[in-house]
Amino acid sequence: MEISADQPIFVISVAAELADMHPQTLRQYDRLGIVSPSRAPGKSRRYSQRDVNMLRQVQRLSHEGVSLEGIKRILELENQVAALQHRVSELTEELGRRRNPLDQRIFAAGAAGDVVSLARGQRPRGRSQAVVIWRPRALGT
Repeated sequence: MEISADQPIFVISVAAELADMHPQTLRQYDRLGIVSPSRAPGKSRRYSQRDVNMLRQVQRLSHEGVSLEGIKRILELENQVAALQHRVSELTEELGRRRNPLDQRIFAAGAAGDVVSLARGQRPRGRSQAVVIWRPRALGT
């Protein structure tokens, strides 16, 4: 059984020990909205491995002289970057699906203006027909 990094499993005393902090510091960070753990049914705080890693990052930034407001802003920006990177991945996948070469259509146009759809690999009949390959444009292009 594998435990997710987002699963809230550590009580405050264990999380504080793992992050090498005092439990009161974790309570302060929760009040300030810097690291907000999940709540168990009895309203006790439960920290995930991701929360503990974030606490370590907060501690490192604090030791480097960054204020708590600065730390909070850095964490918010990092979350925004992660969300945007995820969205870019989604859009790239969608674009890849839309640019599938199987989506293109091939037509032949005759001298009289008639248009005939051709199957993949089929050649137009006669020399008077011109081949047109139509590729649907992706959104935003």
